Amino acid sequence: MQRDLFDEEHDLFREAVREFMAREVVPHHPQWEKDGIVPREVWKKAGELGMFGFSVPEEYGGSGVSDFRYNAVVVEEIIRHGASGLGFSLHNDVMAPYLVDLTDDGQRQRWLPGFVSGELITAIAMTEPGAGSDLQGIRTTAVREGDHYVLNGQKTFITNGVNADLVVVVAKTDPAAGARGITLIVVERGMEGFGRGRNLDKVGMKAQDTAELFFDDVRVPVANRLGPAEGEGFVQLMNNLPQERLSIAVAAVAAAETVLEQTIAYCKSRQAFGRTIGSFQNTRFVLAELATETEIARHYVDKCVRALNARELTAVDAAKAKWWTTELQTKVIDRCLQLHGGYGYMTEYPVAKAWLDSRVQTIYGGTTEIMKEIIGRSFGF
Repeated sequence: MQRDLFDEEHDLFREAVREFMAREVVPHHPQWEKDGIVPREVWKKAGELGMFGFSVPEEYGGSGVSDFRYNAVVVEEIIRHGASGLGFSLHNDVMAPYLVDLTDDGQRQRWLPGFVSGELITAIAMTEPGAGSDLQGIRTTAVREGDHYVLNGQKTFITNGVNADLVVVVAKTDPAAGARGITLIVVERGMEGFGRGRNLDKVGMKAQDTAELFFDDVRVPVANRLGPAEGEGFVQLMNNLPQERLSIAVAAVAAAETVLEQTIAYCKSRQAFGRTIGSFQNTRFVLAELATETEIARHYVDKCVRALNARELTAVDAAKAKWWTTELQTKVIDRCLQLHGGYGYMTEYPVAKAWLDSRVQTIYGGTTEIMKEIIGRSFGF
């Protein structure tokens, strides 16, 4: 079925992103995988092309366009070029709503121009060693002392954690208040007491910096709090999680489509028993099943993108998209790897790298189990 999500301007933008990926990313990504990090210069070059901050108002350097289709183009092209080291989707899809919608004029003037140019790299610090899906279980605290908060705690598994200049930290300002005691506070590079641990050694996404963060009596100005009052952090997080989960779903479907295309091409050329493996009924049946499920997922996710643009995407819709597409992604890639035989287990083949990179998709942004719980609660049991 013909895909009809994008308009001509999105197609033109996609061509520009593809040229950027081919010129600035693909030739260098293998080295970044070895280094465990993407150079900051790449972020600045992407900023020059206009790949960041589509929803940022023009007065701060952005496009002023609240159209998630542009975000989707960036995500899809990163996935299709195998550039899993680029933390652009975290910057664009997760962080932008916090810095655009929850900031005052002074904060926007300080942070948004750099956000758009790629000179300020962002991250969000939710997960802790003892608290993942259960955000109310975090132990990081922010105690107010005059015009500052004194921040203490530890975070882990933080995407862009090494490169980040601005980190939105989820902290408890009132530990006794439960969800109503959580506040979002922006910590900036160079603040005394803000430290970074090791760049974590992951199964996949080797070029993407993922770090531990430490806060030891970090004095953060109250002016760096997101929102007009304390205790609004949990609601702010819940309001923005659907877009984050949709971004993950966009990536999942793009990954499934990409690996499926590569596998079909492989099956047309690979010979076994005097014939191409694509001529065997089992191969055709496997590919038919995967192609059908992937196309169905594509249309649901595209509908979710439209719903997000119309401000109609619900937490339940996003949870459905997130769990189904990421589980499908891992299934598609695993079965495509099987069709590659022993070559599929060699990291020089794209399917092997995709297999390694995909595993985290059902975990971050909310595990499959949490997504099903969100959906299940909507039934009113």
